[in-house]
Amino acid sequence: MLEWIDDALVLGARPHGESGAVAELFARAHGRVAGYVHGGASRRMQPVLQQGNLVRATWKARTGDQLGHYAPVELVEPHAAVLMSDAGALAALASAVALVRAGTADRQAYPALYDALMLLVPALTEREIAPALYTRFEIGLLAAVGYGLDLTRCAVTGAAEGLAFVSPKTGRAASAAAGEPYADKLLRLPPFLTDSDAPIESGDVADAFALAGWFLERRVFDRQGVGMPDARRRLIETWGREGRL
Repeated sequence: MLEWIDDALVLGARPHGESGAVAELFARAHGRVAGYVHGGASRRMQPVLQQGNLVRATWKARTGDQLGHYAPVELVEPHAAVLMSDAGALAALASAVALVRAGTADRQAYPALYDALMLLVPALTEREIAPALYTRFEIGLLAAVGYGLDLTRCAVTGAAEGLAFVSPKTGRAASAAAGEPYADKLLRLPPFLTDSDAPIESGDVADAFALAGWFLERRVFDRQGVGMPDARRRLIETWGREGRL
């Protein structure tokens, strides 16, 4: 018998059978793992298994290749209920979850990505900081799945200051001086992605989405033969309508 107990974020749940559900959780030490929940479709369990909630779960299976089951699943933080009234926050949660579900390997631990989600989800209702946190999460997801960008210094001069561009071919940063002659062929690097104290100007979040999206699409989803999750497009549209890009 295999068994583990861990805190986990609910990625989603679907009905299974008359009263059960198959829940997909994202645990720090165990990654993305599905399991059957007895009574998961009941009135008592449905609020617990809402996307974005933090739960304490015990997973059990006879062998490693089985679906396994979760029992018990206990609510720790009801994030879903808190986000429910904020369309932008819900769109960001759906996008983050979609990227995790599509971009990570099943049953592989991604502790840094889990920690990033734990910071992101409770902050999604904070209008001023949520877009910056979300786009940093996407950059972190690239690193977590093995396609991290090098945003520490200029690939041409070695300088760590004044970084303004990223090569779409190498994922390495370039300073404003080194990159300006080739600006039309490079991706813009918003200052807030390398300096947490930098102010966020109009257009910076859109540039961060464009930067992360370029590499997510080409290095992650194209290689898997799938497209970018629609939830990400809906998030960009929602925040665009709200004037948050």
